[in-house]
Amino acid sequence: MATDDTLDATGLLCPLPVLKAAKRLREMASGQVLEMRADDPAAIVDVPHFCAEQGHEMLNATDDGGVQVYLIKRK
Repeated sequence: MATDDTLDATGLLCPLPVLKAAKRLREMASGQVLEMRADDPAAIVDVPHFCAEQGHEMLNATDDGGVQVYLIKRK
C-alpha cells in the first residue's frame, strides 16, 4: 500500500510514539496514510487505542524484525 508520510518512532518509549503520530497526522490531509515504525512494547496497545479514540483508521499492523509497522489513515 502506498503511504503519504513515514514516522520513525523507534527508540521512543510511551507515550512519545503516539504523541509524535498525533502531531504528524494533524499535518496531513484527511484520507492520507501514515506509516509509523515503533519498537516500544506498549505501542501494540497504545496505537490501536489512539486510532479508535481519535477516529483514525488503522489499516494494518505488522512486525518487521521486532519493529512494529503501523499504517494509519487520517480521518
